[in-house]
Amino acid sequence: MDVNIKQSGSISIVSVTGRMDAITADSATTVLNEQVQSGNKSIVLDLSGVDYMSSAGLRVVLTILKAARKDGGDLYIADAQKGVADVLEISGFSNLLKIFDTVDEAVAEFNS
Repeated sequence: MDVNIKQSGSISIVSVTGRMDAITADSATTVLNEQVQSGNKSIVLDLSGVDYMSSAGLRVVLTILKAARKDGGDLYIADAQKGVADVLEISGFSNLLKIFDTVDEAVAEFNS
């Protein structure tokens, strides 16, 4: 799993590539927690490069969502591949957070 971070104003865009599973969950949580702890509370998680997400990956999303919201921020999901989008839908995560078709749409929502 690779993680790249870029800023769009006050919004952190975190792009993940590879699998989000038990093997990669701890490192993904660490990277995302660093964003929240450093004051970047508006996070777009770009999942366009994620081809598999297990329950451990869902735990990462939930952990960061809670941390961001606790500090007055939020986490949006963007550009999830169909298989990952299906996992988010079936698990009920689509009811917990906003999921966007593109990163640009998610950034625009934060800016509105």
